[in-house]
Amino acid sequence: MLDSSSVAGTTLTYVLLVLVALGALPIIAMGYQFVLIPFHAFRNHYAKAAPYLPRVAVVIPAWNEGAVVGTSIDNLMALEYPADALRVYVVDDASTDDTPDVVLAKARQYPGQVFHLRRAKGGEGKAHTLNHGIAIILEDDWMEALLIMDADVVYLPDSLRKMTRHLADEKVGAVTAYIREGSLKKNYLTRFIALEYALSQAASRRAQNVMGAVACLAGGAQLHSRANLEELGGRIDTSSLAEDTVTTFKTQLAGRTVVFEPHAVVLAEEPQAVAALWKQRLRWGRGNVHITRMYRKLWFRKQEGNRLGSLDFGLVWFGVAFQPVAMVLSSVGLVGLYFLESPVSAQVFRTFWALAACTYIFTMVVTIALDPVTGRKTLREAIFFPGLVSVVITVATFFPGLLEDDVPALFGVEVSDGSLRVWTLFVYSWITLSMLGAWLIKVVDGTRAGRFLSPVLVYLVGYGPILCAITVDSYVKELRHADASWDKTEKTGRILA
Repeated sequence: MLDSSSVAGTTLTYVLLVLVALGALPIIAMGYQFVLIPFHAFRNHYAKAAPYLPRVAVVIPAWNEGAVVGTSIDNLMALEYPADALRVYVVDDASTDDTPDVVLAKARQYPGQVFHLRRAKGGEGKAHTLNHGIAIILEDDWMEALLIMDADVVYLPDSLRKMTRHLADEKVGAVTAYIREGSLKKNYLTRFIALEYALSQAASRRAQNVMGAVACLAGGAQLHSRANLEELGGRIDTSSLAEDTVTTFKTQLAGRTVVFEPHAVVLAEEPQAVAALWKQRLRWGRGNVHITRMYRKLWFRKQEGNRLGSLDFGLVWFGVAFQPVAMVLSSVGLVGLYFLESPVSAQVFRTFWALAACTYIFTMVVTIALDPVTGRKTLREAIFFPGLVSVVITVATFFPGLLEDDVPALFGVEVSDGSLRVWTLFVYSWITLSMLGAWLIKVVDGTRAGRFLSPVLVYLVGYGPILCAITVDSYVKELRHADASWDKTEKTGRILA
């Protein structure tokens, strides 16, 4: 007969194993997405697409964008698209720089195609600025499709017509493009961002096309049919910092299809410092937390006319949104098993870490195959995306005893039991400790030494943990109801034309 302490120990072991299993859910969700990607060759919207060149009104929200908006307008005018079917409306959000002068000069250069719309009162955020322009555009019947873009992005010449072809299908409400990092002079951080965008857009959004549910229309590349825009009430949602995601959900909930077009490429300038990245992604993260609450009655419930409530889409959404929670749960489970002196702790750890490593390698191989241009430029970042420490742990996972016995033996060093214990606890905890390391990078980045230390720390700790730490920050800010004003990322015009 088992005594009470034995039963309690067994029960606790099972609880800790469940925590590790829950921690593996984001890994499973990521792997599931990438397994779907090859099916995009068969399950896509191209069969219903056709050459279609509707009259497109481009609306650009602009607050102090004088350094970039002129180049963006010139590139729009150079698109492989009929000139008489393209109009550009720049909504000047009470800019205090030379934005009005730049746009008015472009209006004179392209008469009848470029228009300057000035808001007397600014500072209300991107959605309010967009709505000012949309209301004016909808006053007449000229516009058949509306393209929402940012003032700094550059569309490749064939990108718009590749997007509009999907609107030949009346069931399509909106189309989005592949935003690719396009800084002319890249640094370590923009290379990581370029790789991240290839992962999250070129790859993951193909999988979402296959699932039949798209998470987000890229803020700088949203093409809406007029019918869809009118169905949305002729306005962009102003209640969230992630107005593009709300628009994406509302479009699909109304029964219209959202399509990601991977061959329509749009270049964007991205942050070159961790502090700027943190500010940008915190806004995105808070928006996603808000949307998760907003649509709490949608998740994992079958929906008529859309697949937003499907099991696989919910798994993917929460796999990203709650990845930091999963990381903490897995660490608690692994460390708990170690302190219980469970005979399965080492095997559970190796299984968990091997699953993560194999999934990661698989996703990177697929991503580089989908965007070899970005892949060639970011091979180093592909290796160090999870951080050098994680790479070392991965090697130790696949080659047990290498770091504990073989390497020390080469130098005639014997590892003590105490040192081995500390190393094991560190390894079991690293998946959570890495997020604390990301916070350290944020602090260091704001110091004089940050210019030199930040790159080293990012490669050491990893870019992925930074994104997870920002997600945690978004949780905290939302729980505290901190100020949620829309704060744009400053752009300088360093973009590859």
